[in-house]
Amino acid sequence: MIYLASDHAGYELKNQIGEFLKEMNLDFEDVGPHTYDAQDDYPDFIIPAAEKVAEKPLENKAIVLGGSGQGEALAANKVKGVRAALYYGGPKDIITLSRVHNNANVLSLGARFLTMDEIKEVIKLWLATDFTEEERHARRLEKILAYEMKK
Repeated sequence: MIYLASDHAGYELKNQIGEFLKEMNLDFEDVGPHTYDAQDDYPDFIIPAAEKVAEKPLENKAIVLGGSGQGEALAANKVKGVRAALYYGGPKDIITLSRVHNNANVLSLGARFLTMDEIKEVIKLWLATDFTEEERHARRLEKILAYEMKK
């Protein structure tokens, strides 16, 4: 399952991403916001989406959006089991490596820096890329998980 969430800056693109996921016949749930509110607070939507990912962190994914995507990535990464990667433009290798090396299960996008065409390309790449399960990368993720479990 893919979960979508944003703040006001990403609201319109979030809705467009939902349409795009429908076209791709992918299961998704829009966690919100469901109406535009210029005063909304991104943690109110991002954290619930991240919690849904954390229920099945190897199966579920989320795509979250904000003006820069930075606050959204920070909020999502506070949830145990979530590995959010930030993208707001630049080399697409960042997207590939977020999956191959880090097994990122949340993609945080900077809505003010990306066009919908770029977002579609990035989402396709992110969803199509698998974690390598290479020993060194798995070992590093296990260390992060062990730290999370201490809290």
